Amino acid sequence: MKKYLLVLTSSLFSAFLAIVLYRQFIETPQTIIVRDVVAPKLSGTPTDRPDVFDIGSSPKAPLREPANFAEAAKLVTPAVVNIKTIQSSGSFNFLRGGGVGTASGSGVILSPSGYIVTNKHVIKDGGEIRVTLTDKREFEAALIGTDPSTDLALIKVEGSGLPALSFGNSDSTQIGEWVLAVGNPFNLSSTVTAGIVSAKGRKIDILDVQDRIESFIQTDAAVNPGNSGGALVNSRGELIGINTAIITRSGRYEGYSFAVPANLASKVVKDLRDYGMVQRGLMGVYIDDVDSRRARELGLSEVVGVYITRVTKGGAADAAGLKKGDVIIAVNGVTTETLPEMQEQVGRYRPGNTIAVEFIRKGERRKASVVLRNKRNTTDLVSAEHREYLQDVGFALRELSEAEKSTTGLSGIWVEQIFSGTPIERTNMDEGFIITAINEQPISNIDQLVGSLKSIKGDIMIEGYYPNDNDRYFYTFAFDEQ
Repeated sequence: MKKYLLVLTSSLFSAFLAIVLYRQFIETPQTIIVRDVVAPKLSGTPTDRPDVFDIGSSPKAPLREPANFAEAAKLVTPAVVNIKTIQSSGSFNFLRGGGVGTASGSGVILSPSGYIVTNKHVIKDGGEIRVTLTDKREFEAALIGTDPSTDLALIKVEGSGLPALSFGNSDSTQIGEWVLAVGNPFNLSSTVTAGIVSAKGRKIDILDVQDRIESFIQTDAAVNPGNSGGALVNSRGELIGINTAIITRSGRYEGYSFAVPANLASKVVKDLRDYGMVQRGLMGVYIDDVDSRRARELGLSEVVGVYITRVTKGGAADAAGLKKGDVIIAVNGVTTETLPEMQEQVGRYRPGNTIAVEFIRKGERRKASVVLRNKRNTTDLVSAEHREYLQDVGFALRELSEAEKSTTGLSGIWVEQIFSGTPIERTNMDEGFIITAINEQPISNIDQLVGSLKSIKGDIMIEGYYPNDNDRYFYTFAFDEQ
């Protein structure tokens, strides 16, 4: 008997010790894996075209739990595609899945003529993009444009009469509402999972660009590698988000998935279609969340809103009369309780759009009309002609923000993307390069860069720097516009 008690005691002690050691030394911290009031109409948005990605009207009452999701799944599934990219270079990303030399994800057809939205990380490293529909038809897709700030991309296949979805109104989506996630996890086509909306306006620090916009819809619908770029829809089959990320310790779904809201995604893909790049309107402010200490200091009745820490002199907010210390509580009638919510609202508009900002100054509620501007502090939109020319040369560019200029000590142009099979790709330049001069002439904006490129006959020498690298790099190529 004593022998059995000794064995039992020893076993229990060993199990207890194993648990303690596991918690102390083995358990790993959480990791993030990526890749997987009605707002006024946007100015300059065409409304008479068959490829407009409309936002649906807001429902008058909350959606109730349906008896089943069969009708919604039947409506949505044909419009969700499998996207496979043939890697030209670079590393592979886990959430996209795929075998050696390829990567895969999902996309949503937005128009019968073949426009498809997906995630930027799904197609980032691929020279060739192949799209497979649920009926097994295959297409080769062309890249229209990408937006690093939201991790979205727009591609197009040549087709007609394709099954398509339009964006619904993500503002009307409520916490606790039933949703479906449709995609191609692990290359399993047309997979539908269900869950509820767990939260809105989530910021999870997954995008590494300075002007990122993170205001995700969080759900507990199962999302796994390969789901990136797929559809998040409500029980009526309305597209309310683009599935983008998961939070996990194991590398697989653990109950947390995140989608770019439809109202933001719709604006991004319209810009990519019409201009090849996003026309982002800026207020010209530095902002931070309001915490309990700041709320007490400002005499606020609630810990909500977005605190202005600095106003750019001569910028949009400065011209509208906003000041350091103001607390923004609403944009165009939509409450902005947190920084991500405000970024999402402003991110829906272009330079030249006017937004109504409600704010608190010294305990008093006030309103201001802010005319948004671009990074060059004008209301001009980027030239589509420049975009097409630069794509032929081989890259997508953007101008440095004032914060980036201050951080890097440089004035120049940021290389956002390099296209396969182009003169720039053959130079072995990497994305993230900052162009500071062309043929020894300093460059500070895109108009100047395009003008220089077009005026040079023969070899073109680009020079510049990579962030956190003091060495200067030179790349030489020749480009004949004809």
